[in-house]
Amino acid sequence: MAAVKEAVLGPLVGAVDQGTSSTRFLVFNSKTAELLSHHQVEIKQEFPREGWVEQDPKEILQSVYECIEKTCEKLRELNIDISYIKAIGVSNQRETTVVWDKLTGEPLYNALVWLDLRTQPTVDCLRRRIPGNNNFVKSKTGLPISTYFSAVKLRWLLDHVRNVRKAVQEGRALFGTIDSWLIWSLTGGAKGGVHCTDVTNASRTMLFNIHSLEWDKELCDFFGVPMAILPNVRSCSEIYGLMKAGALEGVPISGCLGDQSAALVGQMCFRDGQAKNTYGTGCFLLCNTGHKCVFSDHGLLTTVAYKLGRDKPVYYALEGSVAIAGAVIRWLRDNLGIISTSEEIERLAKEVGTSYGCYFVPAFSGLYAPYWEPSARGIICGLTQFTNKCHIAFAALEAVCFQTREILEAMNRDCGIPLSHLQVDGGMTSNKILMQLQADILYIPVVKPSMPETTALGAAMAAGAAEGVGVWSLEPEDLSAVTMERFEPQINADESEIRYSTWKKAVMKSIGWATTRPFDRGDPSIFCSLPLGFFIVSSMVMLIGARYI
Repeated sequence: MAAVKEAVLGPLVGAVDQGTSSTRFLVFNSKTAELLSHHQVEIKQEFPREGWVEQDPKEILQSVYECIEKTCEKLRELNIDISYIKAIGVSNQRETTVVWDKLTGEPLYNALVWLDLRTQPTVDCLRRRIPGNNNFVKSKTGLPISTYFSAVKLRWLLDHVRNVRKAVQEGRALFGTIDSWLIWSLTGGAKGGVHCTDVTNASRTMLFNIHSLEWDKELCDFFGVPMAILPNVRSCSEIYGLMKAGALEGVPISGCLGDQSAALVGQMCFRDGQAKNTYGTGCFLLCNTGHKCVFSDHGLLTTVAYKLGRDKPVYYALEGSVAIAGAVIRWLRDNLGIISTSEEIERLAKEVGTSYGCYFVPAFSGLYAPYWEPSARGIICGLTQFTNKCHIAFAALEAVCFQTREILEAMNRDCGIPLSHLQVDGGMTSNKILMQLQADILYIPVVKPSMPETTALGAAMAAGAAEGVGVWSLEPEDLSAVTMERFEPQINADESEIRYSTWKKAVMKSIGWATTRPFDRGDPSIFCSLPLGFFIVSSMVMLIGARYI
């Protein structure tokens, strides 16, 4: 065991990776980027009504504490001294929205998850208030007005949750995405917790100006959001505060990135034109565009990629977002019972090696990039009496790959230089059938790092490199070389095109299924008819006539 201890002697960095489906804490050697130990806890998702997706912020926080404690126990079993952990980074599911009471530390409602669709009527009203030739929201934020982003989720909470509205009026409410909730809680909570976020998470709220890197008053007025409840915006790599409890009490939290930005850093996509695709609950393809904002003509988002230090420059990215990737596997397991474990889908797909003409469009939350079509719903088509659960499993994996091809083609058109290969990461990349399908459908090689935990690695790199920590060098010559596994296309280009064009037909059939129904928690037309100046925090009238929860 002494040899093990000697091999890792030196600074270590921890990373909280708080995703939609699970929370993990991982510890890396800052000199070699070697993953030493980790622990994972699955997170419940609640579906109170059709289209609603919620999580318990306290369960999320508790899962972080549990993962940290269990990982530290595992390190001790390996004879590794946890005092070597010099910093902690945080990576999180983006857009998911929490409002809590700063005096008690209690959440005022469940977290509204990024996949949640309840705000569609409000989105429809907001879109009508934007002049057709002056979309100031998109020009300032890089984002379309969509249920995906935090501003409309926060608007819903202000409109429909009495406790939230009352806390805002009394100056007790704080808003944040999951990173803000965690950092505030871990650094002391109601006893002096730090209320902050980083530029990558802020850029996903629709309240943040990605050019000035500040909260934007015009946007806050438009969405009726009081600026007093917003967190301070910091860079992705600086000391925010110290852990105030648990095994790592006193260790600085010094890195923070939304999960997709963290994966971009973890894949070391530091140059213009470098891109990665992460396969998690959703699927997210990001391409580094350097210091310039590139606005898409093909349905992609413009977002902040990272800012690795207070005095360091900001980098931007083009992003293609797919709502449902790994979530379709969980759906097959939990809703249909076709599989009993997520890993089983690879065995089922391998049994048949084809979907036998079955196509699956998992538009459970509408379609994101490149369509931004909220009316779409999931469909399985091309069924025959011969179709069985193995074909459906195969079609589900193909669906992830087809969606990736759609956003890759959009990105190629926006950037003008087609990607010669695709760098991938995320939990689903352990599925070799999926990776081979992805290479076949894209008809370019797919390249996967041997250590797939690039999201956590990116958060650890940012934390370790922060001023005042300085245990992780981000200089190109100091970055560890990564071993890669490569998947080459194994079908001919014509077959790839035929399968893709048939998929596109299925997508067209999925669109237009859902129509906006009356807002069952109050009439959104009230909100839409009010002047922008109405929404001042001191106003005691927020949406007269709204029904309260």
